[in-house]
Amino acid sequence: MTTYVSELDVSLTAAEERDLKQRGFNIIDGNLNKGAGGYDIRLWYKNGPSAITKVQVSFNYEMSVGLTKAGYTKIEKDLNAGAGGSYLYIWFLKGSGEFDTPIVDISVSTDAANEAEKFASGWQRVACDLNREAEGNWIHVWLKREEQTYICDVDATDSYGSDIGLFQKGYIRVDEDTNRGAGGAYVFIWYRQTTDPEKALKDLQVSITDSQYQEYQKQDYQRVVVDLNQGTGGNQVFLWYKKRSNPIKAIALLLNQDVVKEYQEAGINVILRNLNVGNKGIVEHLCFYQ
Repeated sequence: MTTYVSELDVSLTAAEERDLKQRGFNIIDGNLNKGAGGYDIRLWYKNGPSAITKVQVSFNYEMSVGLTKAGYTKIEKDLNAGAGGSYLYIWFLKGSGEFDTPIVDISVSTDAANEAEKFASGWQRVACDLNREAEGNWIHVWLKREEQTYICDVDATDSYGSDIGLFQKGYIRVDEDTNRGAGGAYVFIWYRQTTDPEKALKDLQVSITDSQYQEYQKQDYQRVVVDLNQGTGGNQVFLWYKKRSNPIKAIALLLNQDVVKEYQEAGINVILRNLNVGNKGIVEHLCFYQ
């Protein structure tokens, strides 16, 4: 019988580690506070017949509202405990809809130098750095699904009012603000994934100038309505998509510029247009793998 990743938990102390081990959980290599001080925080999983299908991270209260209402389970352990930084929490969902594909493996990376190879080999990266605002290493959770999935829809939000509806429709939130460090609204990219390559998006682009905007209009790209720079005073930045050959398997946001070259060398398409162009925010690039 096929078994899946069916439970997740987090330990902050040695006593909690012993308890989780006695309950049949498996520890995942990698301290979630590596390089930032604080507690030695570990992620744990248990296999079983009922599959977790989505994993999200919240770093403010507003992000948690839609997750709660959409039926996600919150692990009540701050992933930055003892290190400062954002209050980070992991959430998971056991879904059974069209856009839910079981997770069969889960891992943690604590060295950004290994990310590109992992991304190109079929692992999906949970967007939020688990050392967010705590300095230290770049820490990410990675998911492996039972089947190959493809990106079939993209969207964006500049407020939290649509969160519950998007979660209920099967969307995954890219849990990092495209306006990070720039002020303005919290803006998030969202996507849905399918196991059917015929339904997949085939190209993504970003416009940061009027001429690029007009170019993608002429080429019959579809525009995501929300400005990814909303409220910052910078350039208008829009995400565009198209359905043609070579389906997109995964998308991610890159805030660590040291890994851009590595991602490119691994065959990942990095769109070298800063989502924070025209403001003082963190340089962010969208990338995707086909």
